[in-house]
Amino acid sequence: MTLRLYDTATRAVRDFVPLADGHASVYLCGATVQGHPHIGHVRSGVAFDVLRRWLTATGFDVAFVRNVTDIDDKILTKAAAAGRPWWEWAATFERSFTAAYDALGVLPPSAEPRATGHVTQMVELIQRLIDAGHAYAAAGDVYFDVLSYPEYGALSGHKLDDVHQGESVAEGKRDPRDFTLWKAAKPGEPSWPTPWGRGRPGWHLECSAMAGAYLGEKFDIHCGGLDLVFPHHENELAQSRAAGDGFAQYWLHNGWVTMSGEKMSKSLGNVVSIPTMLESVRAQELRYYLGSAHYRSMLEYSFEALQEAASAYRSVETFVTRTAERAGDVPVGTWTDAFAEALDDDLAVPRALAEVHRLRREGNSALAAGDLDGAVAAASSVRAMTAVLGVDPLDPHWSAGTADASAERAALGALVADDLDLRAAAKAGKDWPTADRIRDRLAGAGVQITDTPDGPEWSIVAKDVEK
Repeated sequence: MTLRLYDTATRAVRDFVPLADGHASVYLCGATVQGHPHIGHVRSGVAFDVLRRWLTATGFDVAFVRNVTDIDDKILTKAAAAGRPWWEWAATFERSFTAAYDALGVLPPSAEPRATGHVTQMVELIQRLIDAGHAYAAAGDVYFDVLSYPEYGALSGHKLDDVHQGESVAEGKRDPRDFTLWKAAKPGEPSWPTPWGRGRPGWHLECSAMAGAYLGEKFDIHCGGLDLVFPHHENELAQSRAAGDGFAQYWLHNGWVTMSGEKMSKSLGNVVSIPTMLESVRAQELRYYLGSAHYRSMLEYSFEALQEAASAYRSVETFVTRTAERAGDVPVGTWTDAFAEALDDDLAVPRALAEVHRLRREGNSALAAGDLDGAVAAASSVRAMTAVLGVDPLDPHWSAGTADASAERAALGALVADDLDLRAAAKAGKDWPTADRIRDRLAGAGVQITDTPDGPEWSIVAKDVEK
């Protein structure tokens, strides 16, 4: 099959035909670094990391750019409230986002430009728009003239009469639907010199300038969260096309993480931070959870759903590690046709995971029957498929820097083994109440016991996470 992707601009699933054979250029709207990341932020990184991995796995040379918005009204407001320099505030939380991406195995981008490092490109883009009659300066601000661009609203489907930019009324603005390209300097705020006076860039302008600087005037795919379709991506598209650039050929948008039906956001106070989540589950389990739903669907957060996903991941991990222990090695094999067909169908990860679990079950049956070769073959395919999804249980990323955790697990294992011996003795003597008490005591401590044909196995279960 050919890779097919749902394009927001055409509202249809389209064959992916790159601008250059064998090369894929992708721009992902990254973090506005105003605070610590929550799982709603990072879902976008995980979803489009799968896209990147699949493109790479199927032979594409991928240029993947993810920006950092390090100058923004919210950053300035929060830094001022905390009595800290805006640049230090932004740098602090940029590191926090980087740590979260790294923890969840999201591959580093080919380039990660900061908005503040590309003011020159932004000024040049503004001048092109003014020269083309699509922008105007007023009282130190510069605005995009929405009525000058007849295709405005094509991406989001917004009608001009319904457009609200979410910007305050300003002196010299010709039409409330016009959006800000450049903001005149205010006392105490950072600013840069331009032909229209000192000031700082508007949010929408930043991404157009950075995408063009790294991927050229035309590139393949623009990604981001569903909440960015309007006004951010609509405005990016309008200003770039109005300036004469082809810009993105495909637009992909991921669904939100919700809690009680509401989009997870700091303003609503319904967020769960990545550091908090990682107190409950391991990073690979959290990644599995965030990537398990189709990228375009909403992902309703609950502790029960998180725990169910963690358990599903552990079942895959247990199969692969048991097979590796018995065989001595499980090399990365090849994915199945059904797996490839699922990902080629607009990254249908739920179907791809169904194929992973189908092979896991076959492999476990092979282990139980003493068919080690069959188990290794299944485990090798499972490794190939989970590698594309970023959750290969034997990937060194998940064991890197975990010497202390391994030592702790070994110590815990010795204690659990003693209890399992006592439980085995109780069961052999048909002392079921004692056997059950031991199992329940371990469960109360967060240790889950699973009886298998090869004897009892134990794992640590997730703790509930309060927001």
